[in-house]
Amino acid sequence: MKQNKSILLIPVALVAITSCTQKAPESKPNVIIIYSDDVGYGDLSCYGATQISTPNIDKLAGLGLRFTNAHSTSATSTPSRYGLLTGEYPWRKEGTGIAAGDAAMIIKPEQYTVADMMKEAGYTTAAIGKWHLGLGAERGRQDWNGEVSPALNDIGFDYSYILAATGDRVPCVYFENGRVVNLAPNDPIEVNYTTPFKGEPTGKNNPELLRVMYDHGHDQAIVNGIPRIGYMKGGKSALWVDEEIADNITAQAIKFITENKSKPFFLYFGTNDIHVPRVPHPRFVGKSGMGPRGDAILSLDWTVGRIVNVLDSLGITDNTLIIFSSDNGPVVNDGYVDQSVELLGSHQPWGIWRGGKYSAFEAGTRVPMIARYGKHLKAGVSGALFSHIDIFASLANMLNVPLTAGLAPDSKNALPALLGKDKKGREYVVEQNLNGTLSIYDGAWKYISPSDGPAMIRETNTELGNSPLPQLYKLANDTGECNDLFNKELQKSQELQQKLESEKAKAKATK
Repeated sequence: MKQNKSILLIPVALVAITSCTQKAPESKPNVIIIYSDDVGYGDLSCYGATQISTPNIDKLAGLGLRFTNAHSTSATSTPSRYGLLTGEYPWRKEGTGIAAGDAAMIIKPEQYTVADMMKEAGYTTAAIGKWHLGLGAERGRQDWNGEVSPALNDIGFDYSYILAATGDRVPCVYFENGRVVNLAPNDPIEVNYTTPFKGEPTGKNNPELLRVMYDHGHDQAIVNGIPRIGYMKGGKSALWVDEEIADNITAQAIKFITENKSKPFFLYFGTNDIHVPRVPHPRFVGKSGMGPRGDAILSLDWTVGRIVNVLDSLGITDNTLIIFSSDNGPVVNDGYVDQSVELLGSHQPWGIWRGGKYSAFEAGTRVPMIARYGKHLKAGVSGALFSHIDIFASLANMLNVPLTAGLAPDSKNALPALLGKDKKGREYVVEQNLNGTLSIYDGAWKYISPSDGPAMIRETNTELGNSPLPQLYKLANDTGECNDLFNKELQKSQELQQKLESEKAKAKATK
């Protein structure tokens, strides 16, 4: 049977007309996660702070979506970062507590990370800044003078320029792709977390050498006149200068962005502010009126401004998803005499919430979070319940990367909430404090499981939220978590308790 050519031409013509009117597909969005350190819900002016101004972060919020109900997985650094990068609740895995400076790599090479997923989607990936998830195969046996392995290139990052742990822990050097930067071969590094090196001064024994005095827990190796946790000797040419950390890691982030401006990139950028020791650059010193902690907030704001300005100058801001948040809530005195308490004034780093870093109370994990993504995200404020654990699956969904069973096991697609289209968000979030005490919050009610942990950390004046009895609070009208309703609202108590037990049962099933 012969075909009628005139009939065949009609759909072809329609297809041609349609293709001419279609918009060219946009390139894959760049993704930048700015993960700040110890920044509280009330530390930024866009979240109501009046004693300090953060204009660059405020501008990011004004052009993006500011979340009022976003949560880190944990009230401390290491587990929060583990959860974000793996999509697995850190309390499911042993060894995810606060990592020592000589900790082994907590994320194993065989684990699938958000960086692996982004590479699979065709992205160039980088981690810059604070790491605090360990390096090497075995604690205390890293070859600091060679290539430390495994390192970040084994878990999906094409490039890395990091602080191995935190600013208050040795080794106080930068690592670029697994090797110490600027290390002189004739001055090798030695690190020990149990035994001091003979002849090396310490904060405890040599206070006359200190320019920043320790208050508690930071009386060991002295680097740049600042006492640290752990002992270290050697590597003089490689030591960081504390005042220059923010400038240095920001410069590295800008270099990565600039070099990869023409192709999709993923940048995990861990800022060092506002973690102790707080030694901001001289251009910020004294500018906040709240001492080094306040000055460090100004430094953080400067960093965010520099990143956004570079995106603007390259013309790629609108095609870049920026997520700004904090790894946990705030702490004021965290081990150094820096007048952080005395100069706090009326500033409330925790905002309207109770507790802070380390705590099961709300200020431990309710953190500032801002998302900006050009025309794809309408500016405003979102009360959607959001957990950092869901960033992994949300990015995977955005990029159409399927997550098969076992990958990012606790991460759920929350892309509609991230982009402001879902006003409700998660059914509930699960949170963890310093002692591993778990709590569950459904957007109105919060249940804290019983614990035999201490009630407070006296040195930091932090209420940990631990109690031998279960607790229930209605945060909708009790932001201070003062009125325990566990015995008065037994049905709600049992409902949340059962949901938390169900989550814990999943952990047992995966072992």
